[in-house]
Amino acid sequence: MERASPWKLESGEHLITCSAEDLIIHKAFAGRNRDWADIEHVLERHGPHLNFQLIFDELRPLLELKEEPENEERLRRLMEREGLR
Repeated sequence: MERASPWKLESGEHLITCSAEDLIIHKAFAGRNRDWADIEHVLERHGPHLNFQLIFDELRPLLELKEEPENEERLRRLMEREGLR
């Protein structure tokens, strides 16, 4: 929650959203096809401003628990395709 931020809706109300980094972590952990497409969009929109160290530091232990370390490599390939890192 400490990285969450408000998003102002057209109605003037605010919605609390997770950070782009947290969204990538959760999507890479879930690892469904739609999640990877969502990650690509986040990388396109926020790429240069993302804290990749934070992403990998938090994602790696989750993927180890899930026994899917290959998702880390898939994320790195997406980043390279976007010219990041």
